[in-house]
Amino acid sequence: MALALRLGATGDGALGENIRLFPGRPVATARPRQRILLSPPSLVGGELASLDHTLASGWIAPAGPVPEAFEAAIRAATGTEQGLAVSSGTAALHLGYRVLGVERGDEVWTSTLTFVATIAPAVQMGARPRFLDVTADSWTLDPDMLETRLRQAANKGKLPRAVVPVDLYGQSCDLDAIVTLCGRWGVPVLCDSAEALGAEYHGRPVGKGAALAAFSFNGNKIITAGGGGALVSDDAGLIARARHLATQAKETAPHYQHETTGYSYGLSSVLAAVGLAQIGALQDRVAARRAVFARYALRLSDLPGIAFMPEPGWGRSSRWLSVLTVDPARFGTSREQVRQALDAAGVESRPVWKPLHLQPAFRGAAFHGNGVSGHLFDRGLCLPSGAMLPEEQDRVIDTIRACYRG
Repeated sequence: MALALRLGATGDGALGENIRLFPGRPVATARPRQRILLSPPSLVGGELASLDHTLASGWIAPAGPVPEAFEAAIRAATGTEQGLAVSSGTAALHLGYRVLGVERGDEVWTSTLTFVATIAPAVQMGARPRFLDVTADSWTLDPDMLETRLRQAANKGKLPRAVVPVDLYGQSCDLDAIVTLCGRWGVPVLCDSAEALGAEYHGRPVGKGAALAAFSFNGNKIITAGGGGALVSDDAGLIARARHLATQAKETAPHYQHETTGYSYGLSSVLAAVGLAQIGALQDRVAARRAVFARYALRLSDLPGIAFMPEPGWGRSSRWLSVLTVDPARFGTSREQVRQALDAAGVESRPVWKPLHLQPAFRGAAFHGNGVSGHLFDRGLCLPSGAMLPEEQDRVIDTIRACYRG
């Protein structure tokens, strides 16, 4: 059986590639590509057998043994008691907001330095976002700023319905500090860990310790199902309610009975089969991404004005994306000029997330900051970070070095 799959990313992902699977043959690119992508899908070689088995079994829908097995693998990878596989990371976040009781008019607080999907479902539900800045030593939600704002909100009787820290580019937020602060005022924490599967925080998987955590298996992620996501928790009740909503909120009855409305958010058996084949390679993928980052740092850190996303002592980043900053005064070239030079050399790169408080979609939303996120947006650049041949990474490195105007 020969299948050709397009596992290209959607939403926030890099452009995908046509990838052909052949039984018994490696799937890595054998020769340098004309264009080096930011984070293209990478296959382990077992996807075809997993798909073949799933199709032969007759299970296609989001039900049956394969999604159940994938959920068990997700629980193992995240160290959580409960897990639900769904159609996307955004769907996981949406369900998280629903089961935490977010309603129209509620406030939801999150880091401003993140992808729009972190907050979009809450806004679509009628909630009001409040954005907080990040720290320079982690690029994640600033706990000190959070504490100040929570105390002020408590004094006014206007606490948020939920706080949503983000594990950015594979790096964990300071989750214990955030959960402790929020627990002081009874505010639940929904951790957006979509970019960070495989990363660690104080030796445990990211997201563990929050009321809920959401992950993504989009085409550009470290483990991909070609799409999909997961919502995990140690609270069986929360996941049971999320599962109910994800299956159109159907009640137990011989007919279709609905006490509320839900969603068609189940992950198909076909996509679950791809994810199940991949997830066993998670730690190998983390090691490979960290090696890519280490080579960038080794070859570029000597350049004046070049710095890399720091790794706080509390965690071990998956380095889903390798991210550097460019100080134009010292490097002699701006971040945007470097990006354009890479593009001309056939290399995809991307500025760091534009802070949400600067996005037109959230014009007028409350923001509390110290300028860190805006500074990072002006100078930050995400580099190709997936499976690359040494000569491909050399092309990236040599192009950046050629931009230096010392």
